[in-house]
Amino acid sequence: MSIETESADLAPDGRVEKLATEFGEAITALPVYQRFEEAKTAVESDDEAQAAIEEFESIREEYMLARQTGQADQEALRELQAAQEELHDLPVMSEYLEVQSELELRLQELNEIVSEELVVDFGEKAGGCCED
Repeated sequence: MSIETESADLAPDGRVEKLATEFGEAITALPVYQRFEEAKTAVESDDEAQAAIEEFESIREEYMLARQTGQADQEALRELQAAQEELHDLPVMSEYLEVQSELELRLQELNEIVSEELVVDFGEKAGGCCED
């Protein structure tokens, strides 16, 4: 039975939900999505990357607190930037960020295709963002 035949048998809402599920499944089958998942797993299982992430997050948290209290200075900002550079320089993290960027671009392309049929930006509205 084809998608069109199956979809015709469903109520409009059921058909849209079925197509949305198939769309999500198709996205997860994309090579760029598969590479993203592999890169993410590599980062998650790399002890050096995890230590660098924890260090960066700790420094970022300290910096944000200092900013809120008006005590942040250029040295604190430089320390944060250095920690971020160190993190991004790790090969496993660099690969992850590159593939993440590729995936985001592909998802934006798909968003534009879906949005062509709608009056609103599908990805923006589906993401729950609010605009004034």
